[in-house]
Amino acid sequence: MYGPFQKANGVLRGGAALLLALLLCTAPFGAGVTASAAGSESSARMLVPVGHTIGIKLFARGVLVVKLSDGGTPAKDCGLQTGDVIVKCGGVSVTSTEQFQTLLQENGGDATDLQIRRGGESMTLEVEPRPNDQGQYAIGAWIRDSMAGIGTMTYYDPATGAFGALGHGITDVDTAQLMPFSSGSILPSTVKAVKKGASGAAGELRGDFDLTRDLGTLSANTASGVFGTVEESDFTESLTGALPVAAASEVQTGPAVILSNVEGDHVAEYDVEILQIVEGSADGRDLVISVTDPELIAATGGIVQGMSGSPILQNGKFVGAVTHVLLNDPTKGYGILMETMLKAGQAA
Repeated sequence: MYGPFQKANGVLRGGAALLLALLLCTAPFGAGVTASAAGSESSARMLVPVGHTIGIKLFARGVLVVKLSDGGTPAKDCGLQTGDVIVKCGGVSVTSTEQFQTLLQENGGDATDLQIRRGGESMTLEVEPRPNDQGQYAIGAWIRDSMAGIGTMTYYDPATGAFGALGHGITDVDTAQLMPFSSGSILPSTVKAVKKGASGAAGELRGDFDLTRDLGTLSANTASGVFGTVEESDFTESLTGALPVAAASEVQTGPAVILSNVEGDHVAEYDVEILQIVEGSADGRDLVISVTDPELIAATGGIVQGMSGSPILQNGKFVGAVTHVLLNDPTKGYGILMETMLKAGQAA
């Protein structure tokens, strides 16, 4: 049974809170574009709004430092920090947590270089590993190389096979850092249960992955969503009904609908209201939305983790995707404009 993102080898749970909003599966995104700059191009594009959950596996480029051990450690002594990404050890590219541990054992207690990325910059630290209680050489840092969880596919482009999902990036649950992307894939997913949201506690979708086959490959993990290509299959054959993408200037406050998969394999349409359009927003909060559909509120309490990426439709056009939920009121949350999401996908 799986839910929204955490490390691949543990129980999966929700992402980190940002003020009143909880990212439904991760973190911030860059500035949007003006309607004059992208409106004419995006409004002419035809995309299929999907709304079905998918399993997502993501493997990092290097390993992410998620925690430093207490007390004096080689990691602290050399200046390593939580959120750093270790990309090389002793001049050898780091590809996984297991391989990094092997490199440390081969190195022993001698000083060795760690090439890291911190805040977009590269630097080199010198560390002297020490034996731990099990007699293995270690530096005193908890590291992660992959993530897995459930999210919602936002759109599918039948002309190119491209897809976008989540409406925000996949971040590490301990550091809230955007996971550095190396490779990944998407898998079939079925919703098995729902933990309802309540004031102060976000709910979540829980489901199963079909680990026997991939639906497609990931090509990017950006702050405005994850993107990739879907392989032709029964899944793509079931995706029909392309809609024009709305320019930002066409989006209005008032009634709209979202497409979400909150039970089994069934995608349903639920009523929402766009309360506000936020100009110059950040972090996937272009739209303030409120769930008004009694059926969805009864089933989930409103917006829950795993629904991020659910398409928002208005006046026959593809407006955006759900991204956040308000912790103090799960019937309300935020959404990203499709213009913003598509720009990120094109730049990735």
